[in-house]
Order: sequence, then C-alpha cells, then structure tokens
Amino acid sequence: MFKPITCAVLLASSGSVFANIDNSKLPAPVRVPAGHAIALETLGKGEITYECREKKDAAGSFEWAFVVPVATLWDVNQKAVGKYYGGPTWEAHDGSKITGKQVAVAPGGAGNIALQLVKANPAMGNGAMTGVTYVQRLETRGGVAPAAACDAANKGGKQQVGYEAKYVFYKSQ
Repeated sequence: MFKPITCAVLLASSGSVFANIDNSKLPAPVRVPAGHAIALETLGKGEITYECREKKDAAGSFEWAFVVPVATLWDVNQKAVGKYYGGPTWEAHDGSKITGKQVAVAPGGAGNIALQLVKANPAMGNGAMTGVTYVQRLETRGGVAPAAACDAANKGGKQQVGYEAKYVFYKSQ
C-alpha cells in the first residue's frame, strides 16, 4: 500500500528548502555535474497513470506501460508552488516552466520509481524556472506499475498509482 510522506519529513531531512544535497552520496548516474548549485527543492505528490498494453516484443503477453505523471509541487512550508506533468514538464505558479530530457536513472528501492537526472531545456517565461539546468528526482516513494493482473481481458485498462518524490532544481554557478 502506498504510504505518503509529509513535508515535515522533507523539512526534517533537508533542513530547508535550499538544503545542500551531497551528490557524492547519490548513485553516480544521477549526480549533477560540477558547476551547478541548488536553486529550489520541492516535494512532488501525485499519481502516475499506467495502461495495460500488449508487449511490443512478445505477442500475446501484456504489461503495465507508463503513460503520464501528474503531481503538485510543494515547498517546505507545505505551500503549493507548481506542478509536474508529462513531457517531462515542471511549471511554477509564476508561469515559468521547463521541459527536459532524461540523462540517467538509478534504482529507487523496492516498490519505488527510479531516481532520475534530467537535463533541462531553456525555461519558457520568467520566474522560478529561469536558468534551471538540471532536475533530480530523489527520495521516491511508490509509483511503480500496478500489481493487478494485466492480460487480454483488461487490455487498454488504466490504473493510477500514487507517488511522492523530491524534485531538486539546479542552476549554473
């Protein structure tokens, strides 16, 4: 069962919304390159939609396929500051937003989606996302494909799975 964490846990683990994350203690693939500093740290709480689809390489076999994530981004004071959705796209309430391309992933632990490093494209609009160069997804909770059966009988069926993750935004120093 998905067990949510609270922003209080985020505060306790980080000290503040602009806490220093020791990249040297993270799995190598999701470390941010030198020359970048934390600009914003948020807690994303949302859902990932999966769809039961036939496997591309195994006719007659089915699997839950990732479709789209949707999450609200919360600051350390439990104030909603933006949203995250397919693309991937992070959009601040000030209207600025970024998209990006996944650079790497690392295991997030049993029952949790992977940790992730994304290289950001230049921001659209001016605001919190202006100048963001990388985004890390860390401290993931939940979000893996459903345990429910996925077969010909429920082909095309969709399920949403709750998840939480810390999203850390970096800018060049």
